[in-house]
Amino acid sequence: MSFIVSQSEATDPSQVGGKAAALSNLACHGFNPPAFFVITDAAFRKGKTGPVAARGLKGALDVALGVLGPGPYAVRSSGRAEDGADHSHAGQFDTVLNVTNSNVLGAAKQVWQSGFAETIAIYRAVKTGGGAEAPAIIVQRMIDAMAAGVAFSADPVTGRRNVVVVSAVKGLGDALVAGEVDGEDWTIDQNGHPECAQAAPQVLTPDQALRVAALTRQAEEAFGAPQDIEWAFDADGALHILQARPITTALRPAALPDGALTIFDNSNIVESYPGMVSPLTYSFAVHVYSRVYRAFVRLLGVSDRTVAQNAVIFDNFLGRIDGRVYYNLVNWYRALALLPGFSLNRDYMETMMGVSEPMPSEITDQIGPPPAKGVRKTWEYAKLAGVACGLTWQAMRLPRTRRNFYDRLNDVLDRDLDIETANATELAAEYRDIESSLLDRWDAPLVNDFLCMIAFGASRNLLHKWLGEDGLVLHNDVMIGQGDIVSAEPVQRIARMAHMVREAGIADHLSADCRLETLDPYPRIKDEVQLYLKKFGDRCTEELKLESIPLREDPSSLLMAVAASAARPEGKRHTGREPDWKSLFPANPLKRYLSKWIVGWAKARVRDRENLRFERTRIFGHARRVFLGIGRELAARGLLAEPRDVFHLTTHEVLGAIEGFSLSPDLKAIVAQRQREDRASSERPDPPERIEIRGPAIAPIWADAEEPLRDCERLKTGTGCSVGQVTAKARVIRDPRTEALQPGDILVARHTDPGWIAVFSNASAIVVERGSLLSHSAIVARELGIPCVVGLKGATQWIRDGETLLVDGASGKVERCDGAE
Repeated sequence: MSFIVSQSEATDPSQVGGKAAALSNLACHGFNPPAFFVITDAAFRKGKTGPVAARGLKGALDVALGVLGPGPYAVRSSGRAEDGADHSHAGQFDTVLNVTNSNVLGAAKQVWQSGFAETIAIYRAVKTGGGAEAPAIIVQRMIDAMAAGVAFSADPVTGRRNVVVVSAVKGLGDALVAGEVDGEDWTIDQNGHPECAQAAPQVLTPDQALRVAALTRQAEEAFGAPQDIEWAFDADGALHILQARPITTALRPAALPDGALTIFDNSNIVESYPGMVSPLTYSFAVHVYSRVYRAFVRLLGVSDRTVAQNAVIFDNFLGRIDGRVYYNLVNWYRALALLPGFSLNRDYMETMMGVSEPMPSEITDQIGPPPAKGVRKTWEYAKLAGVACGLTWQAMRLPRTRRNFYDRLNDVLDRDLDIETANATELAAEYRDIESSLLDRWDAPLVNDFLCMIAFGASRNLLHKWLGEDGLVLHNDVMIGQGDIVSAEPVQRIARMAHMVREAGIADHLSADCRLETLDPYPRIKDEVQLYLKKFGDRCTEELKLESIPLREDPSSLLMAVAASAARPEGKRHTGREPDWKSLFPANPLKRYLSKWIVGWAKARVRDRENLRFERTRIFGHARRVFLGIGRELAARGLLAEPRDVFHLTTHEVLGAIEGFSLSPDLKAIVAQRQREDRASSERPDPPERIEIRGPAIAPIWADAEEPLRDCERLKTGTGCSVGQVTAKARVIRDPRTEALQPGDILVARHTDPGWIAVFSNASAIVVERGSLLSHSAIVARELGIPCVVGLKGATQWIRDGETLLVDGASGKVERCDGAE
């Protein structure tokens, strides 16, 4: 009878025990555990003084050790019920480590004898109802472990299946398994983010913890059940699995398969809502997008019934991930699929979303009708013709629509309500009026924006076709350099105030003390600043975020801009010019007339677009003041600690606390939880630009950001939108509230908004990752008469802070002059 079973034949738990069978199974699945063989339990019998080896065992053992290779060895138990799905027997049998060749037989006797220990008898009586029995014995090559431990592919304490729990110690893991020492504990979530319970990990690196987690998940996949493994890293850094057994504690039920795909993307919306966004702003934006885009698709011919049937789409255009706002692209695509003509040109519709990556075919193949053919194609064209007629009608009545919108706007913003003395009920009613009068009737901006997009593209293409590259330059000059665009007025006013400050000789004094009180001895200048604040006081950096502090509350950035502008020589400001159409088309009066008409109409739509966006700023500013007033009243009643805590609530929670549909009276607890979450989120790097999630759309937390690879290209090209060439030092600005630009530096930014006035005033040129010919950067650059390039993707990573750049605002070329590295 053979008492030795080789590794490849150790597959029957009734012969070699559960642990040995599991090790053999690991080897069959390619896990490569340390080599071993098994001594069966029949190799020993009880003697008067201890176990007695069967005849022939010593010789068979010597042969098996010769095949296994030199020691040292680990000699451990493998009971029939050990490491089973029901009972693990963990730590009940003896294990002998670092055993030499000559001592293997003695160690095997010790392990065999441990099967009759009193503790084993009690364990088996409680767990299985059976009596003590001897185990089989595993003889295994030892790993010279630098670190070792255990890992669970599910949390055995909480029962969670979507995490891996790792416990590690330096050296061998036997003391950890025996419960004699505490390990260094790691938790790795389903997205592969390792988190150590200890503040300063000493045993594993995050990468090593991830490797252990991956090995643990592989074991679960191989065996079809959550696993408890032992592992070790050797001196060369190689990871070894020492054993695997099923987790025997009760776990939560496994989630049912859910392959629904949600795609979040912020490549477009980050320009409007950069960085951390408060819960109040996010919930307000969700409501605005829902209401506005319902109106938008109705404008393009989608029926009220269809809109109502797809309410879930319009209510879920946005997502908030780790405090940042993202578009829910799948819902945007579903909304586009509702539009007439979608089946005629899917690709063009996708470009309307303005994202940097196309939608995956998994989504596009499932949403919307297939490409139209035959009669259905004719019907689709008929629907498009109906939309065109509707848009023509809207274009004809646009002046009236715009006039009515301004009437409603001024009715809300110019009324007598004093927010400082209004009570909570009055303030809630004021917000409801903003919703019903403005947000739910956002007709003029919608109609004008859509017509602007069509007119701008058509006029640009027409001039390019008839005049070539000169036509594009002319188009930029006409469209962007309009003195009557409200976005240009702040630059003009700042230049006028700077001239007054320069004449008074107080530029240095104002720069050193940017407070309104500094201008008390200069009433004319102070009056000019007050007039500016009266009109533009709602403007600020990140002005669409309700939590942002507007100029009317803190005008220091305005005064910094005035001081900076006063400290530099007066430059030549761009003034728009009317083209000489006759000289452009001397022999073709029809082209002359069509060009003049379409460019003039597009120019008016661009002007109205910018002016209406300024009115949006006023509406948001009014909403900001209303919510702060509500925060004041809630704080006065002890419901909030301070008025600005209102920004950590949603609009639903704020209004519910006043109107009676609130779910929880403990607003302070809600605020405290949100503050903790947002503080933690703000300390983490931004999540990726695009995120894909399967099943419930709960996004993970990104603990680490990948270091972007250094781009060594010397020259890149974006969209040139303000002519001129400048060679100067680059300054990468991410937050204009805390970072400054020295006069003459080139501003490099990811995005800009009207709140960047202080930075613009010092810039000799502007380079921006985001934006278009109609973006705020382009318009301001034209008014300042400085070169501007927008749409240069990755500029803030490609350009080093302080290096010299050559910016050509006509061609859009940006060149690094200090040499590529």
